[in-house]
Amino acid sequence: MDRQLASISPVDGRVYVSRAYAKEHEAEQALSLAAKAQKAWSKTSVAERVALCEKMLAAFSGQKEQMVKELCWMMGRPVRYGAGEIRGVEQRARYMMSIAGQALAPVCLDDEQGMQRFIKRQPLGVVFVIAPWNYPYLTAVNSIVPAILAGNSVILKHSAQTPLCAEHFHRAFAQAGLPDGVFQYLHLTHTDTQKLLRQGNIHQVCFTGSVGGGHMVEQALAGRFIGASLELGGKDPAYVRPDADLDVAVATAVDGAYFNSGQSCCAIERIYVHEDIYDAFVGQAVALVKQYRLGRPDDAGTTIGPMVRGEAADFVRGQISRALEQGAVAHIHPEDGLDPLGLDKPGSPYLTPQLLTEVDHTMSLMKEESFGPVVGIQKVGSDEQALGLMNDSEFGLTAAIFTRDLARGIRLGEQIETGTFFINRCDYLDPALAWTGVKHSGRGCSLSRLGFDALTRPKSFLINPGEDGCF
Repeated sequence: MDRQLASISPVDGRVYVSRAYAKEHEAEQALSLAAKAQKAWSKTSVAERVALCEKMLAAFSGQKEQMVKELCWMMGRPVRYGAGEIRGVEQRARYMMSIAGQALAPVCLDDEQGMQRFIKRQPLGVVFVIAPWNYPYLTAVNSIVPAILAGNSVILKHSAQTPLCAEHFHRAFAQAGLPDGVFQYLHLTHTDTQKLLRQGNIHQVCFTGSVGGGHMVEQALAGRFIGASLELGGKDPAYVRPDADLDVAVATAVDGAYFNSGQSCCAIERIYVHEDIYDAFVGQAVALVKQYRLGRPDDAGTTIGPMVRGEAADFVRGQISRALEQGAVAHIHPEDGLDPLGLDKPGSPYLTPQLLTEVDHTMSLMKEESFGPVVGIQKVGSDEQALGLMNDSEFGLTAAIFTRDLARGIRLGEQIETGTFFINRCDYLDPALAWTGVKHSGRGCSLSRLGFDALTRPKSFLINPGEDGCF
C-alpha cells in the first residue's frame, strides 16, 4: 500500500484531504526534470518571466473562493479572513515583478584602464521551497515568484497540513503556460525531505518553519556548500511608551497578538507597557479581547478559530497554567462568553484567547514561543528597562514600539535585536523591505531587492578590449 499523507482538519478532527507521498523515483524524476527545464528557462528574458507570472496571478485569483474554503478546513482560518491572504499573494508577487528588471540587471562599473567591467546575476538552478501551514500561500510566494523571476526552477514541498496549496500554485502556473518542469511540487515525509536535501540536485533551499526544522535543514545540507534561507520562529515584543496613542496601541497590539489564533511567526507574544499608562492599557486591551468569539471557522460570525492541532493548543494551555501557578493573573474567564459553544477543552484545538498580567521572564510564557492566542503584559518603568526585556530573547524577527516621539522611537529601534522594527504598527510584512531575522529567528532574507541576492549568484566580467556600454 502506498504511504498516505492525511490532513486532519482542526474544524472537526476528520481527514479533510489525503494524498500519496512521492516515491523515491518520482522525487528523482522531478529533480531531473527541474534541472533540464531550468537550463531553457534561464535563457528567457526577465520581461518574459514577468509576463508569465502575471498570467499565473490571474489564474491563481480565479481560484480564490475555493482556496478560502480550503484554508478554513485545512488549517482553521475563519472564512471571513481567508480572502486577505489571497490578496497578499497578489500584492507581494506584483511588487517583486515590478522590481525584477532593476534587481536582476547587471551591475555596470566604470571602465578601468580601457577594460570594461560588469557583474551579472545568474540563476542558481533548482530552488527547493519548504513552506508551512500557518500562512500557506503567503510564505510560499515569498520565494516561489522571485526564484522563477530570477531564472530558476522551483520544487515546492508544502506542509502535510495544507497540501492543496501546492496544487493550486501548480495549477495556476500550468494555466499560465509555464514550461513543464519549471515549477513542480512533491508531497514528502520529513525523512524523505532530509534525504532529498542530502542527495538531490538542489542549489538553494528556502525554508519557513520551526527552529527544529531549521536545524534539520542545516544538518541535511552540511558539506553540500549550497545556500539556505531560514525563516524560523519568533517571540515578538511590543513596547508602549507613556506618550503613545493609547487607542492605536491597544487596537494594533491586540490584533497583532490574536489574529490567525496567534499562529504567526511575527505575532506579538509579549507586551511591555510603561507604568504611567499600564492600567489604562490593560483595561482597554481586556475589553477588546472580550469582543472575540471562538467558534467553527466555517461560521461567518467567528472571529477566532481553532489552532491547527489539539497538541498545539494543549502546549499553550500548559504555558498559561504554569504562568498562573507562578503568580500571573488571567483576565479572560469562562463567564465572559468568548466560547459560546463550549469548544475549549483539553485536547481540543479550540482555545479561548487569554491575556495575562503580573508576568515576568521567569515564565516560559514570556520566553518560549507560544504560537497561539495568548499574550503576557508586563509593567516597565523606563525605556531602558523595556529595551533590556525586549532583547532578552533567543528570537529576533520583529519588534514594535508605540510612541508619538518618532525620533526617540527610532533611536530605541536601532538598539533592538530584530530583523524588522515597527513604530505604531506590528505583525505586518512590506514586500519592499527585506524580511529577515536574527538569532534563532533565522538567517538570510526574502522579498525586497535584496531578496533576489539569495536566488542568484554574481558572475564578474572583465573585458579587454571592451566596447562602450554594458552587455
